[in-house]
Amino acid sequence: MRTLPRPPRAETLVEALGAFLDRGRANGCITHVETLPPRPARHRAWPEGVPAPVREAYARRGIDQPYGHQSQAIESVLAGRHTVVVTPTASGKTLCYNAPVLTAIVSNPSARALYLFPTKALSQDQLAELQTLSEGLATPVRTWTYDGDTPDDARRAIRAQGHIVVTNPDMLHTGILPHHARWARLFENLKYVVIDELHAYRGVFGSHLCNCIRRLKRICAFYGSSPVFIMSSATIANPQELASRLTEADVALVDENGAPSGEKQFVFYNPPVLNAELGIRQSYLKATRRIASTFIEVGAQTIVFAMSRLSVEVLTTYLKERHETKPGQQGLIRGYRGGYLPTVRREIEKGLRDGSVKGVVSTNALELGIDIGHLDVSVMAGYPGSVASAWQQAGRAGRRSGRSVVVLVSRSDPMDQYIIQHPEYFFERAPEYARINPDNLLILVSHVKCAAFELPFHDGERFGAAEVTEILQYLEEEKVVHHAGGKWYWNQEVYPADAVSLRSVSNENFVIMDMDAQNRVIAEVDYKSAPSTVYPDAIYLCEGQPYNVKHLDYEQHRAYVRKVEVEYYTEAITNTSVEILDIFESDTLPHAVREHGEVHVAWRVSGFKKIKFASRENVGYGEVKLPDQEMQTTSYWFTVSQTTFEGLGYSRSELLDGVVGIAYLLHAMAPMYLMCDSGDIARCVGDRKGRWFATDRRKEDVPGLLEADHFEPTVFLYDNYPGGIGFSPQLWDLHATLLKRALEVVDRCACQCGCPSCVGPTNEVGVRAREVATALLRRLTT
Repeated sequence: MRTLPRPPRAETLVEALGAFLDRGRANGCITHVETLPPRPARHRAWPEGVPAPVREAYARRGIDQPYGHQSQAIESVLAGRHTVVVTPTASGKTLCYNAPVLTAIVSNPSARALYLFPTKALSQDQLAELQTLSEGLATPVRTWTYDGDTPDDARRAIRAQGHIVVTNPDMLHTGILPHHARWARLFENLKYVVIDELHAYRGVFGSHLCNCIRRLKRICAFYGSSPVFIMSSATIANPQELASRLTEADVALVDENGAPSGEKQFVFYNPPVLNAELGIRQSYLKATRRIASTFIEVGAQTIVFAMSRLSVEVLTTYLKERHETKPGQQGLIRGYRGGYLPTVRREIEKGLRDGSVKGVVSTNALELGIDIGHLDVSVMAGYPGSVASAWQQAGRAGRRSGRSVVVLVSRSDPMDQYIIQHPEYFFERAPEYARINPDNLLILVSHVKCAAFELPFHDGERFGAAEVTEILQYLEEEKVVHHAGGKWYWNQEVYPADAVSLRSVSNENFVIMDMDAQNRVIAEVDYKSAPSTVYPDAIYLCEGQPYNVKHLDYEQHRAYVRKVEVEYYTEAITNTSVEILDIFESDTLPHAVREHGEVHVAWRVSGFKKIKFASRENVGYGEVKLPDQEMQTTSYWFTVSQTTFEGLGYSRSELLDGVVGIAYLLHAMAPMYLMCDSGDIARCVGDRKGRWFATDRRKEDVPGLLEADHFEPTVFLYDNYPGGIGFSPQLWDLHATLLKRALEVVDRCACQCGCPSCVGPTNEVGVRAREVATALLRRLTT
């Protein structure tokens, strides 16, 4: 029996909250408090199709009747409809798919189900839940996880006997679909496919998953089965659309939540202004540390969400210094992020459930439904970039009875400042859309190869909704497939799935090795992040412990580090260039030309800054020499006409500062209109001839841009995914709206020269950037 952490006394949490609100209101930092009232449970009877043994199994767990949304979902699934359930965190979505799956197995022991979770941790959670639930059933329900950690002898038993196979998309892609002949019993009897945390499948990951489902359905048809898909998701704007796009089928939506919840206080906190002239606020990380400590000190289990892995480590260090000062207190505060070893993450999750961990600092890795118990307080260190993510993070705090607290601490950037000053946007706006592009050519070709390896294509056969004859003809020219007897056969000895990563452009992580511990692996970092994380002489933080990177071995994908004691951490300086490859649409305006099309993006880590922990001041620089990283994607851009600058009275250097400030502002504001995550798009300033400028370069290093005969800088906002994901044409359509909103922001900002809340800090864009950007925006919007 798992021991749940003891909640703090209600009056203690209320007193801590009251004191925090009093202080925040006194110094003007509290911009809004929203009280979300408690919600009672709404139950419905079990649908008639659920047999007595399954109802009795749930009764033994204290569930005599399901919530309304659970009953509705079960009824929909048992009627044979593909179904997506969309309700808040901790509302019992698991029952919506477990009950119909157990019903099928109790009614027909040959029935099979396949569960897909985005992470191994979620798979382990579900395994424990299913095994406990099925203990009292007369019909044995054999449930196993199947992932990279599953021993070979267990794999044979799972393939032959497993009723429910719990896995992840990566293992489906590389370990199940290519070896479908070994899984014949599963595919012949596959009744249900469960896809949990549907909202996680957006962008590249979702586009890959859609193609995996195409392959899965193709193999099921070969074995004579046609499974029903059961999906669950946190609140997003288009759950039914996303579910239908992923499965390429009609999907029923269940979204009326019947689960209970306690009262929740949602507080918006804006750190105080330290320098009104420069628009500089107190560090949001310092404010987060102080707020989290307020609640940890009274025994409230607290989770802090940070925007980046580096911020996780900095905040973990701060909180450990504050709360682990005595013997025996080590481990009260933990960090949690991708890159930690699986055993470390499981240990932290267990500590949260049993109450031994009082505070955890996490990236969005803990947004997903990993079982960490019911926490009391959630503090968001910065707006996470989307309404959907913010509600997911807020949902991590809250018991089914009693009060919980959520605090959003804003950063200084324009989006955070807009949200914190316009609470109606957050509380009244629909959450974001999750978008995928499964027919992205790079992704589609990769999965056509995998599908051809699994089963030959017939002439005229479609791959899901995609027409692939031309792709097959191209692959034949490359001697990847060959055509004979009206079919396309795989023609190589290589195993194509191994070369395709579902989550990035590369499937190889870098491992981080401690040189002073016989090169023991202490963490991992994904391929794309490695150049900006473990470059030579970087300070790499792992659970608050600093390590100095001594060597980065690109060929072997290894970073060698040594433990050090330093009072600073490092931030990478990245330079980016964009080259136009193809123009899809172009429109000449009075002061600019707006376009969108295909571009080539190259970026490189050229140096790093040393940032002191206590004061966050810059205490030095270092140089880095690493190879370029490249991708082709789609972009929206506009080129400012040279005549636009005439008569303004500024130098070219100052004009360039203003354009860079506009790019900064547009990049910050665009996600609110695209309803996407801020990391889905990126920015660059250059010109149409490939000369470029980035805010972290000295302007005297810009190759020819300032001295060009025709000074016509270009602002690029590009899709931050290889091949593009569909945002660029939307940005092209939004051109006028974005510029008008940008002008409103700079006009409203209280700073004098420029600041992180409008065009960027003056040390990056120059002391006249706000003035110049305002003048340019007035011309661009007329």
